[in-house]
Amino acid sequence: MSTLVIVESPTKARTIRKYLPADFQVEASMGHVRDLPQSASEIPAAVKKEKWAQLGVNVEADFEPIYVVPRDKKKVVKALKDALKTADELVLATDEDREGESISWHLLQVLKPKVPTKRMVFHEITEDAIRSAIDNCRDLDEQLVHAQETRRILDRLVGYTLSPLLWKKVAPKLSAGRVQSVAVRLLVMRERERRAFRMGSYWDLKASLTHDNTPFEAKLTSVGGTKVATGSDFDEKTGKIAQGRQVLLLNQEEAIALKDRLTDKDWTVAKFDERSSKRKPAPPFTTSTLQQEANRKLRLSARETMRVAQSLYENGYITYMRTDSVHLSDQAIAAARQCVEQMYGKEYLSPKPRQYATKSKGAQEAHEAIRPAGSRFRTPKETGLSGRELALYDLIWKRTVACQMAEARQTFVAIDLNVEDAVFRANGKRIDFPGFFRAYVEGSDDPNAALEDREAILPNLEVGDSPTCTEIDPVGHETQPPARYTEASLVKTLESEGIGRPSTYASIIGTIIDRGYAQMSGNALIPTFTAFAVCSLLEKYFPDLVDLRFTAKMEQTLDNISTGEVDWIPYLREFYLGDNGLDTQVRQQEDRIDPAEAKTVELENLPVKVRIGKFGPYLEAENNGDTVTASIPQNLTPSDLDPEQVEVLLKQKTEGPEKLGMHPETGEPIYLLIGSYGPYVQLGDKTDDNPKPKRTSLPKGLKKEDMTLETAVGLLSLPRKLGVHPETGNAIQAGLGRFGPYIVHKKGGEDGKDDYRSIKASSGDDVLTIQLDRALEMLAEPKRGRGRRGSTKKPLRELGEHPEEKEPVNIYDGPYGPYIKYKRKNVSIPEGESVDDLTLERAVELIAAKKSTKSRKSTSKTKKTSTKKTSTRKKKS
Repeated sequence: MSTLVIVESPTKARTIRKYLPADFQVEASMGHVRDLPQSASEIPAAVKKEKWAQLGVNVEADFEPIYVVPRDKKKVVKALKDALKTADELVLATDEDREGESISWHLLQVLKPKVPTKRMVFHEITEDAIRSAIDNCRDLDEQLVHAQETRRILDRLVGYTLSPLLWKKVAPKLSAGRVQSVAVRLLVMRERERRAFRMGSYWDLKASLTHDNTPFEAKLTSVGGTKVATGSDFDEKTGKIAQGRQVLLLNQEEAIALKDRLTDKDWTVAKFDERSSKRKPAPPFTTSTLQQEANRKLRLSARETMRVAQSLYENGYITYMRTDSVHLSDQAIAAARQCVEQMYGKEYLSPKPRQYATKSKGAQEAHEAIRPAGSRFRTPKETGLSGRELALYDLIWKRTVACQMAEARQTFVAIDLNVEDAVFRANGKRIDFPGFFRAYVEGSDDPNAALEDREAILPNLEVGDSPTCTEIDPVGHETQPPARYTEASLVKTLESEGIGRPSTYASIIGTIIDRGYAQMSGNALIPTFTAFAVCSLLEKYFPDLVDLRFTAKMEQTLDNISTGEVDWIPYLREFYLGDNGLDTQVRQQEDRIDPAEAKTVELENLPVKVRIGKFGPYLEAENNGDTVTASIPQNLTPSDLDPEQVEVLLKQKTEGPEKLGMHPETGEPIYLLIGSYGPYVQLGDKTDDNPKPKRTSLPKGLKKEDMTLETAVGLLSLPRKLGVHPETGNAIQAGLGRFGPYIVHKKGGEDGKDDYRSIKASSGDDVLTIQLDRALEMLAEPKRGRGRRGSTKKPLRELGEHPEEKEPVNIYDGPYGPYIKYKRKNVSIPEGESVDDLTLERAVELIAAKKSTKSRKSTSKTKKTSTKKTSTRKKKS
């Protein structure tokens, strides 16, 4: 008897195959084998003329979905059908969550097996888990399937109904989504707070003291019995002390005067307070907390975290990574406690096994928390992993082990010191027993170093003691606007508000960035002017869809549908077709929405209008009866746009660019301008004879106000020749490119291509002053730069040569996951397919499919153009 087992990916198939009997054949479905139509070309001909066809859901017949097998999955489906022909039994072994249950259900609908079928589930890919799962198969869970299907239909209705409206009223290629739009609104609301913020400034004193040869510091807290103002006493909207606060606000002069008055005076300990505290370790990771901590500690995006975690799971290193649960099995607790005892000693074990309860409402299924796989946890060194996979496994291992460790015991000390009528406070902290800190400290890669940082030891002082003050420093402070969301804090907020599912946060954040609603600056998510425009439109005309409580309630209803408490069809009917349903609202509001108003971004205290145009945001103002427009640089955010910057941008358009002087050699004027990508210098005027005058952007770190004629001449001379390489005789140049300043050895690479190195300001190097000897040093170092799409220069895998064109086909790692690179083409790897299992043959198929898609689009455009021309000729005749 032969058994066919179907899983989602080749990696998972390969790992599972090791633990199953020889008569089991394991194949991969490559994720979903069918879905709602993604484009007009996928809509079945029989329903193409129906008005609901573009939705892919028949809203007139109880919201029946129209499922299709995508073109790139037809070959997969055929292979699975062929494999099923020789099988006596079918086992569906997709992940045990709503998505996995849905994949299994779709497989049944497409394959239509005539042999017995079982559903096999497991939370980790180990020999014990797989053998136990194959002995304890169950039937397909129709309720889970129903829950996923309802969620998919609801998301399609929201996205495909609102997005076309945004295309008409704001800009093409925008999108709306049930959770995505709420996430964008959170970013916009925070940016509005930053725009409304008014900075406040205050001063205090910091004293350096010593006692028994132990130095310590103290800060001023009050003068004459009145508390000294701190940042928390300011009103963020006025920049002044909040109403009702009785505090002393010191300016610089007053702080210096107070320092002078207190210098050389006697100090006395007036109060000593000591408080003991215990701290319990955090629970093991859920999907959400893993994304948050990986973003904080490893600087991984939510999407990259999930990609790496998926690989770790499929290769048998961790348990299933999509979970809301913090529960650990008895086996996992025993394994964690064994690690603690072996690596740290019995005194670091918690007295009793520690189990955590899941607080999240509507937590999905009865999964475990994310933990190392197996009954014995492999240490990070034992895995043989490297790079991001090792870093993420290490994080999961530490967090899981730490949760079974003893509490950390700390003592907090506060000492008040009097000097004349002023009171200073010294705060200290002592770690009496590190407990779980030995294994895991949030936000730190080195627990031992973090323990030292967490301690602030004060000398042994008692009331009445007189320490010696060695110095008093006046310190100025400025209040800071509310911090922008990072991926970690946005994920935390969405989860705490009960919006969306942690397993979807990665794709939601990725979509927000891809669609131009936010851009990353460091680790912060900054909403764009387009985000402001779309958010304002939705708030005004569809307020429920971006309301946090309404969206959270919708999420709860979807959970209730999964448990059978709510009937899905009446809910969808009311949501979409009811008197206040989405379709009804869109039809009622569409004519009321003025495109000019929708494209306008309302920002208070600006003397101009900000609009969304075809090529991005721009300013619009009246000047002597004429309308003047000016592009807004991409790096200028809504919260940072102020009247001064508006004046500069408009002045450039009305009075011409700022002239720095004349080029010493050519005699041409050199201008300083601001364009869509920020400030740049230009040599000469734009004329018919000189339509493209030479331009150079300002390097990162060089501010517009610091620009001089000498620096501008240097920038316009780039690229400049530094000399020739002593070994090859080829030129070495310094220049400024898309990714910043660089040096290049022309045709100096091993592959006969130009060899580049980035010039880092942190190394003290400058593109305008760097010399040949330093360039040779840099070229002798191994490459660490990043190439196109953020990929590393070295490929993840080299698949071989294209069978027809004999060009290399490689896999690179980019900011949005791994991708295939062939010639100048970048081809995404479909979800569910692993880097490790991708073959040259499959890569060539994906490259051809992308080429075919482009050809079809090109042909379609040509046909439309030809039709228009023919029509015109007929009219003329």
